[in-house]
Amino acid sequence: MATIKPFKAIRPPKDKVSLVASRSYEDYSKKERNARLEFNPFSFLHIINPGYKFRKSISGVKRFSLVRNRYQEFKEDGVFIQDNTPSFYIYKIKTRNDSFCGILAGVGTDDYKNNIIKKHENTLQHREELFKDYLKTVGFNAEPVLLTYPDKVTINDIINKVMATVPEYEFTTTDRATHYLWKVDNTDIIIQLQEEFKTTGALYIADGHHRSASSYLLAEELKSENKSHTGKEPYNFFMSYLISESQLKIYEFNRMVKDLNGLSKEEFLIQLDERFRLENRGEELYKPSKKHHFSMYLDGEFYSLYLRKSLYKFPDALSQLDTQILYETILNPILGIGDLRNNKRIEYGYGRHNTIKMKDLIDKGKFSVGFGMLPVNVNEMKNIADEHLQMPPKSTYIEPKLRSGLVIYEF
Repeated sequence: MATIKPFKAIRPPKDKVSLVASRSYEDYSKKERNARLEFNPFSFLHIINPGYKFRKSISGVKRFSLVRNRYQEFKEDGVFIQDNTPSFYIYKIKTRNDSFCGILAGVGTDDYKNNIIKKHENTLQHREELFKDYLKTVGFNAEPVLLTYPDKVTINDIINKVMATVPEYEFTTTDRATHYLWKVDNTDIIIQLQEEFKTTGALYIADGHHRSASSYLLAEELKSENKSHTGKEPYNFFMSYLISESQLKIYEFNRMVKDLNGLSKEEFLIQLDERFRLENRGEELYKPSKKHHFSMYLDGEFYSLYLRKSLYKFPDALSQLDTQILYETILNPILGIGDLRNNKRIEYGYGRHNTIKMKDLIDKGKFSVGFGMLPVNVNEMKNIADEHLQMPPKSTYIEPKLRSGLVIYEF
């Protein structure tokens, strides 16, 4: 039984929202980020990059208090205003190709603890602790965790009814995406949504494993420090974007490796032949069309790799995942990449045109070989979580990607 909670969001006034909302910090090139900081004093980037004010790069713990200072200045200047009533928020993103619509709400850290909110990725403890300390210092969260739930007609009907009204926000960004936000403060609708989510079963983390883990750690720490703890405090919840499974878009990450681990091209192909049926596809761009089929680009040519299933066992959901198969059959035993998170010989590419990008990087000599596969689907992701397993890193690139600074949750 999932618990969702309305909250009093801190958000920009209508006349500034398009100026404030930003993509994630890492999504900008350095040149583009600096241009926005220079010419847009309202950008949320000023908060998360507070050192720009001093023309100095500041990182780590020193940055946290400065982020808090910039955030308070935005509130003092009326760039951020808090809503008077606890609300849910319907947030819709319409791009040239897709449309996404979900609910911004608080979800319980107890649900995270009790596996009502399910995970499919490993998290790194030092990153959990660091982000927990960040949240505790700044006192707010501006990037919701992306959670998905099984499609429900009743929830869709409620959302569509709200979207038939005039939105609080409607603005278009330079990537030609239009963003809409509706505030839901009607008590009857809030109760309806809460009751519906009590019957959805588990929620699954699509994106934001470290953010949710850090929010849970923060709740436990603040709980131990609060002698009057009731369980209703804002720190017992974290902001999430709840979106139905059918709306998620999942793309694959390609794997690119810098060398063949001391093998010649011929030796490498012979070792691959033990586990895969190989076909040289020449210079024609090739992408796999089935699960357990892979594409490979090597020495100016594409290859198709069909797994010899008689030589590979499928004991659980993880073993059936193509990213895991690639690791177990090629990356680890042949190319010697045991640690996918930290080995500097491997890098990852994503996006609709990542096969072309992979080819270009290999042709330029930056990598020796690259591999492609079909994207992970929602059911695979859920099966991994249900069996308490974890995907290899960079198994999924998931959309929608939400704007930062549009809606903020304070602890």
